[in-house]
Amino acid sequence: MQPRKTPPLLELIGIDKSFGQQRILKNCSLNVSTGETVVIIGPSGSGKSTLLRCVNQLEPADGGNVFFQGTDVTNDPKAAPRVRRDIGMVFQNFELFSHLSAVENIMLAPMRVLGMSKHDAHDIALQLLGKVRIPDKAEHFPDELSGGQQQRVAIARALAMKPKVMLYDEPTSALDPEMIREVLDVMTELSAEGMTSLVVTHEMGFARRAADRIVFMEAGEIIENASSTEFFGGTVNDRARHFLDQILH
Repeated sequence: MQPRKTPPLLELIGIDKSFGQQRILKNCSLNVSTGETVVIIGPSGSGKSTLLRCVNQLEPADGGNVFFQGTDVTNDPKAAPRVRRDIGMVFQNFELFSHLSAVENIMLAPMRVLGMSKHDAHDIALQLLGKVRIPDKAEHFPDELSGGQQQRVAIARALAMKPKVMLYDEPTSALDPEMIREVLDVMTELSAEGMTSLVVTHEMGFARRAADRIVFMEAGEIIENASSTEFFGGTVNDRARHFLDQILH
């Protein structure tokens, strides 16, 4: 008897999405296995961020299916809260509450969504601030933090929900160059520890270090899906190679 094959943690099949008359995603299919880091790259406007938002149901797909842990959660209102709880998302612009301190930003969701006590949420928040390398910033408010520090608080806030997958939507695009590395180092460490991650980024250094696979998108389509070794080794299609040459030189 053949052993039963474990389904991917996350599976997208034929995802389509339009805004008005503009078709943003065209028949996009992608699998992400537990512990895998998949980096999505491509020119601006290629649909990368929209694909992420369809994963955690922030945008309803017009066609296709999203499977999470083997269950079809496509546009299912009952499944959406669980999906958003189990799939953490880090945005471009931090999205922190300005009236809350760093530790309070991290505590909020575990208390409200998971019913965690204030004491336990506070302990976990402090642990996570240590994990993202800013334990001394617990009582600081967002406007007292650098952009890189704010983004690390946002990562800690997502981790506080103990997600099974982390989605990153160009997490360093709003940062000054000197702050980018500190955020990427935290993301690289999480990937090395086995956090399943789906990352939209232009940071090719991070992709080389952390990615198991590279997905290249253009005009709403997945053009290439290759291992990191294959992708950076040049064994990809001409369009992906041309994009890589432009971004690396």
